[in-house]
Amino acid sequence: MPQLDEPLKKTLGPATAKVLGEQLDLHTVGDLLHHYPRRYEERGQLTRLSELPLDEDVTVVAQVADARVHTFNGGRGKRLEITITDGSGRLQLVFFGRGVHKPHQELLPGSRAMFAGKVSVFNRRLQLAHPTYAKLGADETGDPDSAGSAVESWAGALIPIYPACKGMESWKIAKAVDAVLPRARDAVDPLPPSLREGRGFVSLPEALLKVHRPHTKADIEDARARLKWDEAFVLQVALARRRFADTQLPAVGRRPVPGGLLDAFDAKLPFTLTEGQDRVTREIFGDLATEHPMHRLLQGEVGSGKTMVALRAMLTVVDAGGQAAMLAPTEVLAQQHHRSVVEMMGELAEGGMLGAAERATKVVLLTGSMGAAARRQALLDLVTGEAGIVIGTHALIEDKVQFHDLGLVVVDEQHRFGVEQRDALRAKGDSRGERRTPHLLVMTATPIPRTVAMTVFGDLETSVLDQLPAGRSPIASHVVPAQDKPHFLARAWERVREEVGKGHQAYVVCPRIGDEEDRAKKKSAEDEAEKRPPLAVLDIAEELGRGPLAGLRLAVLHGRMPPDDKDDTMRRFAAGEVDVLVATTVIEVGVNVPNATAMVIMDADRFGVSQLHQLRGRVGRGSAPGLCLLVTEMPQATPARARLGAVAATLDGFELSRIDLEQRREGDVLGQAQSGVRSSLRMLSVIDDEEVIVAAREEAAAVVGGDPGLEGLPGLRTALDALLDKERERYLDKG
Repeated sequence: MPQLDEPLKKTLGPATAKVLGEQLDLHTVGDLLHHYPRRYEERGQLTRLSELPLDEDVTVVAQVADARVHTFNGGRGKRLEITITDGSGRLQLVFFGRGVHKPHQELLPGSRAMFAGKVSVFNRRLQLAHPTYAKLGADETGDPDSAGSAVESWAGALIPIYPACKGMESWKIAKAVDAVLPRARDAVDPLPPSLREGRGFVSLPEALLKVHRPHTKADIEDARARLKWDEAFVLQVALARRRFADTQLPAVGRRPVPGGLLDAFDAKLPFTLTEGQDRVTREIFGDLATEHPMHRLLQGEVGSGKTMVALRAMLTVVDAGGQAAMLAPTEVLAQQHHRSVVEMMGELAEGGMLGAAERATKVVLLTGSMGAAARRQALLDLVTGEAGIVIGTHALIEDKVQFHDLGLVVVDEQHRFGVEQRDALRAKGDSRGERRTPHLLVMTATPIPRTVAMTVFGDLETSVLDQLPAGRSPIASHVVPAQDKPHFLARAWERVREEVGKGHQAYVVCPRIGDEEDRAKKKSAEDEAEKRPPLAVLDIAEELGRGPLAGLRLAVLHGRMPPDDKDDTMRRFAAGEVDVLVATTVIEVGVNVPNATAMVIMDADRFGVSQLHQLRGRVGRGSAPGLCLLVTEMPQATPARARLGAVAATLDGFELSRIDLEQRREGDVLGQAQSGVRSSLRMLSVIDDEEVIVAAREEAAAVVGGDPGLEGLPGLRTALDALLDKERERYLDKG
């Protein structure tokens, strides 16, 4: 067994290995060597406490400003409050009960230490409750468990700060790294020698030594430059091999037919396509005409007209004798798409009916909740070819679903699907045993920065719709600080009433559904005091109906409702029979009610940036201006408020996607929802390292073009095997 594949329990013992495995997903020597320091502290230099992220495990080096013991319950209870500072801000540490005595003796004003814990909010101030700590410098206690002396001895003046967790603080991880660091010499270098020498990189073993135990800042720069390149290059090689394999697959070219269904549809359109829609359509039609499968990502702002572009591609395939399937993530969205497509096509969607247009086809809906008779008819229409277009949920993937000639798969909101689901639908192109792969069009309304598209969707060609169709209205967005200024929230409900008074409609969005079962799941009294549960649809709808929105027609919509009830609620809202829809994020994508002009998002700080942008895109879809109010109880000087401020300040989805990525710290660019494994990017930043990613993509394409099997590069094959574990390999091979 290669040295780096050795389980950590053999080197570190079962107890330490268990915590590293369960908490940080580190199982082998190689895993630990690639768990890099997040940053380095210089002796005598303090960190910025003013920028700590809420609800994350952090390690900070700071100085004790003051310490006070408070008693309560008649003197029976004790609470130690310690304030630490770094010059940029102050942070409170809190210890209770028996945990008060030792830190009260050791953490004296003026002393320095490393502190580790989870950042929380109490009384609207950031704090660490019961943090672990290791004293530094002259204040070292000599306690071998504190790890202070070890911290001071590491790498001279540079102290590595590792991503840590409860039970495995940064200084403990550093001691574990010390135990395995000699194995770094066994690391197999994935870069071709000519590439490494041409770019002046240090060897991989040297890079690992320098990143963990640097003596100078130049050591850190050398190591990071090399390790970033490894991550970018190996990932781009995997994607380049995927693109190469795609060019070897057979497909049927589907070309537009003059005088066909597409021409008849275009003749009916009451508007002209935007310049962007024209350009993207030409790109897609060019791909559809080739005899290897299209793999294209269509991204565009909320409301930029992606569905129109996709429908014209589907009609082209139908004209050419094939069928098209659109896969939607929810029944609400599938039903919405089906209604929209049938309305846009009119009599052209009435194939098989008396009086239908000559070139008409049938557009069928297939979802899991359909009645048996309707389902049987839909399945029959697909297998006979009577239905040229089918729109559905994961029900499309079931074994019973067979197509006559599936030529195009459109996946809406790709991030909602596992790869196995997408692949199972594409495999139905072989239903007649002719080994033909359908063309694939992936759509997303979440704008993606260029470098992310080159990594997350690196096996797809990319088209961008960056124009909104004429007639779309601006959306004004404002943060409503309910805790600081409760009268602002009262004014928000007045604005909703005003919009309804003008004949418009509104959404109120909540983070959870709420029911008796939810209410029974109470946290401990201490947790409840620090952080209340998120607001719920059922509770808010009841409060609004009795209070500020009394007299208006309210309805609720959430994922646990029976499908028929959900569809009926959306139909009534679309028809104007409901004034205010109180919903969860089930309305996040695809829902199109042009008369809805206002949205109030409760506990907006609990949603991500992209999700808020998606939700906001449900209003302002008609001729009247839109209004989006982001309600929060978070204090002004918190990252959550800054995030909401950023959303309110711009409607530019690409700018927001950058902010979102920075705040989510990128995660796994292969998509945790699809690979289910820990991050493959520990050093590379897909935001900041565009130059590295572009260069690595070019080098990877050249390497794979010259040696698709990587026969002459065993080190690179080993690195690919490490990246592409079974889950990730399925993701790439089925992309």
